[in-house]
Amino acid sequence: MSFLEGLRIIVGLELRQRVRGVAWYVLLGIFVLLVAIVTVLVGVVARSSYLGESDTGGWLYSLIIYFVLLLGTLIAPALSGNAVNGERESGTLATMQVTLVSSAQIVLGKFVAAWIATLAFLVASTPFLLISSAFGGLAPVTVLASLLVLALELGVIAAIGVGLSAILSRPLFSIVVSYLAVAALSLGTLIAFGLGGVAVQSEVRSTTISPVYDGSDGSDGSDGSDGSYDEKQTFTCGPPTTTTYSTPRFDLFWPILSANPYVVLADVTPGQFDSDGNPQDLFTTIGSGVRSTQIAPELSRQYDYCTDSGSRQYKTSEEIYASTVPSWFVGLALHLVLAAGALAWGIARTKTPARKLAAGSRVA
Repeated sequence: MSFLEGLRIIVGLELRQRVRGVAWYVLLGIFVLLVAIVTVLVGVVARSSYLGESDTGGWLYSLIIYFVLLLGTLIAPALSGNAVNGERESGTLATMQVTLVSSAQIVLGKFVAAWIATLAFLVASTPFLLISSAFGGLAPVTVLASLLVLALELGVIAAIGVGLSAILSRPLFSIVVSYLAVAALSLGTLIAFGLGGVAVQSEVRSTTISPVYDGSDGSDGSDGSDGSYDEKQTFTCGPPTTTTYSTPRFDLFWPILSANPYVVLADVTPGQFDSDGNPQDLFTTIGSGVRSTQIAPELSRQYDYCTDSGSRQYKTSEEIYASTVPSWFVGLALHLVLAAGALAWGIARTKTPARKLAAGSRVA
């Protein structure tokens, strides 16, 4: 029996077991209902706000894609976190191990089945993705890049869950650890980024030069009627005033955000901006916000209001996006390494004959 044939057998068995349960269809039904509600709400908001139809398509599409990723991070660990040790606990893993199917085929087959089961949520959202594309404003490269990265991220989560189910002996413990691993990537990176930026701060010196007004005729400069200044009023430049304060250094910790799957999905899509440089979808909003953290704060600032040069020119989101570097490939590479490492470790732990088993482990 070839490797692919054994892999196909395991995948087929796993998928048949999943579709026989009612819970699977209930989850899909709830997901479709929630996506339908989101689609209707976004459409209503778009009609009652300043958003045009082209803007509506981008926002609706990006919201649906992020909703699929959110639900995938919540459901994939439950679908894959007990794939191997659940079989061991029920005594059926040993039955498979004495057949011609290898340990690699068992672990990888369960991974592929869990990945396909998770991708079913993306397939279920297809009608709503088509609705969002009907509004227009979607670049083909945005659709292709977001769908490809979303599928890969769902596969990463499934691989981590299956790998942990083969590494750890208790199903409940492996499911919990799978959720913790997903939380570390999704929320832990945000917490580490925020705490690191606040913990490391630099001193900023701000110098302000303000005009001092006086009346050339010896008066206070007002005409005495409405308190306004007359043409004889003159001003001189006052002495510079220097203040110091501390500012967080988030620019030193922005690489941490590259490991966040939501940031990877946002950063991989090309930025979409309107004529004023404002984002036109959720991908660009998150991507430009994350990229703005790459810019180091000015540690020496001068506001010269005496010569009318105190007004500061602020960059638009499009300018910030264009002046910074992408980081999605770093985060995606890290996720793929974690997934491959979890599966490789899981295969090594499933090989027979086992040299050492945990206390209380059931073989058959």
